[in-house]
Amino acid sequence: MTYQFKPRGVCARGISIELDGGIIRRVRFDGGCAGNLTGISKLVEGMRAEDVIEKFKGTRCGYKATSCPDQLSLALEEALSAK
Repeated sequence: MTYQFKPRGVCARGISIELDGGIIRRVRFDGGCAGNLTGISKLVEGMRAEDVIEKFKGTRCGYKATSCPDQLSLALEEALSAK
């Protein structure tokens, strides 16, 4: 299943997630900090979505109330509930 998410409050304009039985197969960010987000995408591939949610939820970016990892956790929660 591929899920598209529009993040709010961060530099990234979109997040595309491929899930297979709750396992993250692929994550792609549109925009944002390219190196950091590419690294995050590679790190989470093959992980259980629930584990990534637990690790990333609530992460802040500087003075912002959210971050790209936090937005990824929200996207994963939505994707899992849409199954």
